[in-house]
Amino acid sequence: MFLYYILAAVAGAALALAIYILVSRAASKGRADAIIEKANLEAENLKQQKILQAKEKFLQLKGEHESFVNKKNNELRERENGIKSREGQLNQQANELNRRQHDLDSQKGQVNALKNKLDAKLEECDRITAQVNKELESIAGMTAEEARKMLVDNMKAEARTEAQAYINDTMDEARLNAAKEAKRIVINTIQRTATETAIENAVTTFPIENDEVKGRIIGREGRNIRALEAATGVEIVVDDTPDAILLSAFDPVRREVARLSLHQLVIDGRIHPARIEEVVAKVSKQLEDEILETGKRTCIDMGIHGLNLELVRLIGRMKYRSSYGQNLLQHSREVANICAIMASELGLNPKIARRAGLLHDIGKVSDAEPELPHAILGAKLAEQYKERPEICNAVGAHHEEMEMTSIYAPLVLVGDAISGARPGARREVIESYIKRLKGMEDLAASYPGVTKSYAIQAGRELRVIVGADEVTDEQAARLSTDIAQRIQDEMTYPGQVKITVIRETRSVAIAK
Repeated sequence: MFLYYILAAVAGAALALAIYILVSRAASKGRADAIIEKANLEAENLKQQKILQAKEKFLQLKGEHESFVNKKNNELRERENGIKSREGQLNQQANELNRRQHDLDSQKGQVNALKNKLDAKLEECDRITAQVNKELESIAGMTAEEARKMLVDNMKAEARTEAQAYINDTMDEARLNAAKEAKRIVINTIQRTATETAIENAVTTFPIENDEVKGRIIGREGRNIRALEAATGVEIVVDDTPDAILLSAFDPVRREVARLSLHQLVIDGRIHPARIEEVVAKVSKQLEDEILETGKRTCIDMGIHGLNLELVRLIGRMKYRSSYGQNLLQHSREVANICAIMASELGLNPKIARRAGLLHDIGKVSDAEPELPHAILGAKLAEQYKERPEICNAVGAHHEEMEMTSIYAPLVLVGDAISGARPGARREVIESYIKRLKGMEDLAASYPGVTKSYAIQAGRELRVIVGADEVTDEQAARLSTDIAQRIQDEMTYPGQVKITVIRETRSVAIAK
């Protein structure tokens, strides 16, 4: 019984589930049909819209195509009309050419007829000429070839005579004009070049404020002034001249070092031997820098660029060197300007001429190979520092000590002669004086153990400083005698020369 109830309940539940499923399917189908119907309506509307848009696009493209076709048709009609017009012109030109060709054919016939007549006339002329030549040959007694040869020989002789006369006249005129032109160029060059008069100056005046400063410069028992003279090689003259001390030396570089050193010492106030040596060394270095700066300024002023730095330094050293009383730097600048002016007058490159003129005396300020002539040494230096071959030759040949291969060499030779030979340019006395003093210093420096040698008091005294470690007191005494004997045997000098050999021992210790 209980089982019956259970089965009944299961059957009822199954029936209820089947009814629920049937009802749910019926509801779902109704909704699906509604959705499908709505989608069909929307699809139909979209279809109608797309069809309308396609028709509008088609109509638009059709209009554009018809417009394009009409435009192309118009262009084709215009081209067709142009071609027809051109065809008409060509037909007209062809007719004109045919007419001209007919005229040319007619003229050609006339020309042929005239040519035939001309040929007949020429044959008749040749016949008459031959007959006349035979008659002339019989009258003259020579053939036409012999007469022609005689005429040519006579004309050659006459032409040769006239040509020789013309050549002689031309050469005489060229020599006369060349001499006049050369004189004009040299005169104009001299007039356009500033000149200076040589001054024999071996003394520099150093101004001081009072006698107290003079006493400090002298030092206790003259030790300061002796230290300054030993360090610079300059004779310092302290006399009764008010407010001044004289610095005497033949070498301008030494005088400048002494002047600048004294100036710094007086300003600083500390004047003693150790300080003097320190200041002299510092000033010597500063002067080297100033020499280089002088060379650079000179090159800029002269418009010369690209020089090797060593050549620039040698140019700066010219400021402190004189040749027969003429300042070497001013002389070189003057020669450079003269060469540039003459080169411009002759149609040459004035920059190359100015460069060669400025460098022509660099051999005088070089320390290398002093036994060579300064012109040859200058050419070697210019070649060493990559100057152009024509410049090197001009430098080396300006005293005709080597063959002139450059067209600028004669300009430098003439420029050097003009600058040195003009009135007031040089004085022989100062140059020979400087050479004598320099020779005395070099003679003393040639001995072993000599560290420095200075000619002072206008060459009346030679101070020789030797190393204490290399030369003993006895050797120093013999050295002074040997130097005096060599000067007496090898050199020419007025009066007497005093040789002073200084041997100094220094002991240095540092307190820490």
